[in-house]
Amino acid sequence: MGTHETAGGRPTRSTRRTFLTASAAATAATVAAPLAATPAAATDTVTPPGPGHPVRPQPPDRELTALLREIDRDRIEATVRRLAAFGTRHTLSDQNDPVRGIGAARDWIHSQLAGYAAASGGGMTVELQSYVQQPASRIPTATTITNVVATLRGDTTPDRVYVITGHYDSRATDVMDAVSDAPGADDDASGVAVVLELARVLATRRSEATIVLAAVAGEEQGLYGSAYLAGRLKAAGVDVQGMFSNDIVGSSTADDGTRDPRVVRLFAEGVPTAETPAEASVRQSVGGENDSPSRQLARFVSDVAENGATGMRVRVIYRRDRYLRGSDHISFLREGWPAGRFTEPNEDFAHQHQDVRVVDGVQYGDLPEFCDFDYITRVARVNGATLWSLAQAPGTPKGVTVVTTNLTNDTTLRWQRGAEPDLAGYEVVWRETTAPEWQKVLPVGDVTEVTIDLSKDNVFFGVRAVDRAGHRSPVAFPKPGS
Repeated sequence: MGTHETAGGRPTRSTRRTFLTASAAATAATVAAPLAATPAAATDTVTPPGPGHPVRPQPPDRELTALLREIDRDRIEATVRRLAAFGTRHTLSDQNDPVRGIGAARDWIHSQLAGYAAASGGGMTVELQSYVQQPASRIPTATTITNVVATLRGDTTPDRVYVITGHYDSRATDVMDAVSDAPGADDDASGVAVVLELARVLATRRSEATIVLAAVAGEEQGLYGSAYLAGRLKAAGVDVQGMFSNDIVGSSTADDGTRDPRVVRLFAEGVPTAETPAEASVRQSVGGENDSPSRQLARFVSDVAENGATGMRVRVIYRRDRYLRGSDHISFLREGWPAGRFTEPNEDFAHQHQDVRVVDGVQYGDLPEFCDFDYITRVARVNGATLWSLAQAPGTPKGVTVVTTNLTNDTTLRWQRGAEPDLAGYEVVWRETTAPEWQKVLPVGDVTEVTIDLSKDNVFFGVRAVDRAGHRSPVAFPKPGS
């Protein structure tokens, strides 16, 4: 009844009654057990056929729940107000004044992160990552750009890395005005506050994978700091499996008064920025336009962060970013890594990038008074749930292929086994081609090949890894193969 394998590991025969390979069926229970207690989630009206059960969200475990409770609203407010108090943090502002300008802000951020690292017992390190940017767009003279980077090195799979950023530079209405006050509370002291608070609560914890928390500069002038950070990681051969920019996460209120205090937007591109023409041609021929690594990462965020512990709903936007805007996640997309941008659901354009002034008794400018610190705290919890769940789970499966060399009415998937010591096995997920979210899941055990009695022509498949504690990786979408 099952698919039989030759000594080379390839199936010799498959029948229409075959749901799993024999080896998969024998070990499926090792993966299914940790998932049995998870709550049911709503599925699409049309449920695809085949074995398995509906996909369920991943609830926070005890350690994650404790971590999220430690995120401190008052510390976040203090960070935003302190950064705004530097007057301006423009990339071209004074780098040597101890009170005003981007140099003073840089040194303060570094001192905060260094203090958190000192309590980590050597687990976290902090560096000032500097380079001289030669004259370029919005950089009229050679300018030193410095990122402040904290790294929490993983214990078991340190070469697998997840990155979170906020940009600490600010701007006035005139992007070249390096003198006027530009407090930049929402854009983007709010994002830096998220990074610093997560660095604080993560510093004393042990992570399986490596987490990089960075306050980057040069964003308003052209993503210079994040491009340098991404380039350094690329040159070092780092396996970045996920990156998030927190940019304008300070308030849920629009300029017309519209409020969505429990929603955060997550922008996730479709066809990857770094995809080659040949890869794009394959994607167009087999489908999967909605299955880029960044969109799988966004689905993962919704799966782990939409719960009572964060109090938030993640509204995934199927775009790389907003019109006329771009944030630091784009630097990582350009290197070929999955990345997304967290940002508030509504924007108050009357206060963004405005010089501080009073008109008819109304104060304008990107000031702390227009931030919602409870909202930033909830956004920090979404980021915390995401980073911790990624770093404690197995890595995204690599080398996933769907066999397309034969005309069959079943589906054979193959992948490479991960190296995590607590790896329990794998799950196959699938959905109708018109459904935005994964609908059904089937535990298949600690195997690297499975055949399912369901046509690859009719649904989209994916593969994710699961550890012995029930932590799941993001889904990997298969490429056609043999």
